[in-house]
Amino acid sequence: MDIPALQHRLRQFAADRDWQPYQTPKNLAMAMTVEAAELLEIFQWLTPEQSLDLSDDQRRHLGEELSDVLLYLVQIADHGGVDLEAAIERKLAMNAIKHPPKS
Repeated sequence: MDIPALQHRLRQFAADRDWQPYQTPKNLAMAMTVEAAELLEIFQWLTPEQSLDLSDDQRRHLGEELSDVLLYLVQIADHGGVDLEAAIERKLAMNAIKHPPKS
């Protein structure tokens, strides 16, 4: 996935609709949490086993909600001046140190 290209597309999408005044990190983070709640709703009443065996419709819905969360996350990084790819690499390295493999 080309994150900078996606960020450009999202900026253009917002500009075409005059949404720039609303595209603040605060507003985007709030919107992302709403979408994350919709993601959680898919699994709300499922058992752990059922959550691993979704129907085609559930999987399609899951993809839509995951996409919403990811798109907001990418926009938050863009508007917050965060190089998301570099931040991810840094965090993965930190996690590897914090949680070493079992010997």
